[in-house]
Amino acid sequence: MTRVLFAAGALLLAFAAAAQNYPTRPVKLIVPFPAGSATDQVARVVGAELQQALGQPFVVENKAGAQGAIAAVEVAKSAPDGYTLMLTTNTPHAANPSLFKKLNYDPVKDFTPITRYGTTSFMLMVRPDFPAKDFKAFIAHARANPGKLSAGYGSSGSQVSIAMLKQLGKLDIVEVPYKGIPQTITDTMGGSLQLTFVDMANALAQAKGGKLRGLAVTNARRSSLAPDLPAIAEELPGYEIIAWFALMAPAKSPEAIVQRLHETNMKALAKPEVKEKFALVGTDVAPMGPAELGKFIQSEVAHWAKLVKLAGIQPE
Repeated sequence: MTRVLFAAGALLLAFAAAAQNYPTRPVKLIVPFPAGSATDQVARVVGAELQQALGQPFVVENKAGAQGAIAAVEVAKSAPDGYTLMLTTNTPHAANPSLFKKLNYDPVKDFTPITRYGTTSFMLMVRPDFPAKDFKAFIAHARANPGKLSAGYGSSGSQVSIAMLKQLGKLDIVEVPYKGIPQTITDTMGGSLQLTFVDMANALAQAKGGKLRGLAVTNARRSSLAPDLPAIAEELPGYEIIAWFALMAPAKSPEAIVQRLHETNMKALAKPEVKEKFALVGTDVAPMGPAELGKFIQSEVAHWAKLVKLAGIQPE
């Protein structure tokens, strides 16, 4: 018995020492969407801050596909040692249980929450030469052309945004799935899609560049980032889609490493220059700690189940 207790104590000391010295080698930061996506942009801001503070590279790896499920499975199956992390969103960690009949991971049981970084929303965008010049005219145009408009989506936020638009607006629009929002932007600009919902990070850049034109935002009220655009809810009451970003580790990750990462994140999020960088990618800083984030994710799984049902989406 004494030997067992001694061995357990030695193991705990080893874990504590490892956590105190963490990290001693590069850390993989898995992103579930393509390069250029809002998640990717947030990951690169966060990765640079963690690297500077902790003295080791935080290497961003994009693993897009299956609405983030491919990345989630990889992280869930990784060693819980703090060297494989996931910059996640509401898609893999809240919506996917309602979007898929079967998932190869559990968004709650298979992960250790670390920090929520912030929240964002989406913008309905079309080409500059689209016939409708405002959102009210868009609704009228879509109703006058049933089945003739196609919309691309590359995340649960954009998918549910389209589905709710169709449901609440009583519109017949063809939905086209993509691995990420950057591809939907390209095809909307090229004309193979007539519309798409773009995360605020990319939407603001596209609107500024004149390549796409915004018609409305998914916030419940007008966004300070695009005050001239109406909220969809102004025409379709009850409409609201908000997305979020958070850092996760595999389940059973050492508490000391989780706390070290969270404390480092909180120091970074308090910097004015980091808040400015988040604003540039259309994200409001809204931090949560491990325990609060864990409860939040559980509530979000239920919330997105309601949104998916309201949108009339059938699980794949």
